[in-house]
Amino acid sequence: MDVDDWFAAAGDRAEELRRVDALVQAAAPGIDRQLVPMGSGAVLGYGLMPYRPRSAKETTTWPLIALAAQKRHLSVYVCAVVDGEYLAESRAAQLGKVSCGKSCIRFTSLDRVDTVALDQLVRDAVASTAEGRNHYSG
Repeated sequence: MDVDDWFAAAGDRAEELRRVDALVQAAAPGIDRQLVPMGSGAVLGYGLMPYRPRSAKETTTWPLIALAAQKRHLSVYVCAVVDGEYLAESRAAQLGKVSCGKSCIRFTSLDRVDTVALDQLVRDAVASTAEGRNHYSG
């Protein structure tokens, strides 16, 4: 499956996914972008980085940012922990009508998201990772 197939498989959510993809690519020009296996499917991942969950013996790679279509919403994962805080969780109140976990931002439409705040979140995640300040681990 390639990225276009992944978008097509999302059916009526494909356009919304493409809008989020465009926002991420605009906020992080030149970031690598590829499908990453997750569960029984795949997410669209941006910026692979070293990753080692506490339960693993070896380091692997995981995307800094990932985009997924769930049954009832879209999810953007921002895998960045700076100064002991998950960036997504710490900025939840600024992101609009979304539901946030530690690194997951869930929403039904990009129209419900403060796209300026999401753009800045992506930029900050990329910058903190490039500067070696992202201490994300499983």
